[in-house]
Amino acid sequence: MTKNTQAIISVVSREANLKRKLRRHLHGIGFSKSSSGELQIEGEGKDVVRSLHRVQREDRLRENQDFISKKAPRLMRYFASGQDVIPNQISPVIERVSSGTKHGDLFRLASLTWSVPVSNGFGRRLRYLVWDESNGKLMGLIAIGDPVFNLAVRDNLIGWNSKERSDRLVNIMDAYVLGAIPPYNALLGGKLIACLLRSRDIYDDFASAYGGTKGIISGQDKQARLLCVTTSSSMGRSSVYNRLKLDGVQYLKSIGYTGGWGHFHIPDGLFAELRDYLREKEHIYADQHGYGQGPNWRLRTTKAALSALGFKENMLRHGVQREVFISHLVNNATTILKTGQGVPDTSSLLSAKEVAERGIERWMKPRALRRPEYSSWTIENLIELFGNQSQSLRCESASIRSTTERA
Repeated sequence: MTKNTQAIISVVSREANLKRKLRRHLHGIGFSKSSSGELQIEGEGKDVVRSLHRVQREDRLRENQDFISKKAPRLMRYFASGQDVIPNQISPVIERVSSGTKHGDLFRLASLTWSVPVSNGFGRRLRYLVWDESNGKLMGLIAIGDPVFNLAVRDNLIGWNSKERSDRLVNIMDAYVLGAIPPYNALLGGKLIACLLRSRDIYDDFASAYGGTKGIISGQDKQARLLCVTTSSSMGRSSVYNRLKLDGVQYLKSIGYTGGWGHFHIPDGLFAELRDYLREKEHIYADQHGYGQGPNWRLRTTKAALSALGFKENMLRHGVQREVFISHLVNNATTILKTGQGVPDTSSLLSAKEVAERGIERWMKPRALRRPEYSSWTIENLIELFGNQSQSLRCESASIRSTTERA
């Protein structure tokens, strides 16, 4: 047998193995194939979405096993129990965080408690912890980063053409992490935290960090200002982001749904194998991950690998249509984005503190009176959110408590 023949057999064998793995994985998380050859899932609702993300979440927790073991036991004190929360005293403040710091570690740890794994974001990024000043506990997380280039519902709302979008997309960010941490989520803290996107603090932070952004190709100063922030609900339709108004000002507006395409149902391990396969075939997408490709790069790479394996493009149509929302930080955002003309009107923009005060009165205090169950939340409940890492975290935390007590 010649070397060329052996190589061909090796590639064919690898292709067959990858196909089997993909089919087995998709079947394992609940997908089946329709009569037209498209992916379909039985049932609907949040539990179905969580089920689809289950393998991805377990992989993410496993990848962070060492981090959780080393960092979590000493960071648990920043999470509240229900008894720590006094609704009439809640006082939210936001703090920008950086990687490689204790609070950066806290952001990472808190994001691992969510049932749907969060993205790491792309390109320009601003990340925040939302604290309750009254008790020093963590209320929630905010992270905004570069938006995807193609988002039909956003682009239709603005009404811009491709060139206008290329020139002015720099003025939009996407909230890829946005939500409250238990027990504050039970008090509708997620609504308050979503409203903080539209705050003077975040507008000014963006101007300071990225206001002098230059075009990579043109080299021209874009004079970027944060005009809008988009976000989408990982669970399909969102009850948290809907009807977010304070004093007559709309903080988030629903603008439609995504088309149900994406790659979240292809876990990191399988994606790595797909990249290796493309690399073996000397495909350009295997290692092409530069500026401007951002969140679309993984989609294109997955699509190229599936095509090379003989799968139809519709394998990337998972069918989970996510509701998309937009927050206009300036009153004339749409006009500026469409025309490139005008001065941002920030006359209705409040500070984060002012937004938070209104959100507490609007949602959190009334919720506490109607639904006092939040008070029964415990740190043990929090540990359970770490899934397959819960037992080891429980042991590490007990060891640290024992050492502290002896000291």
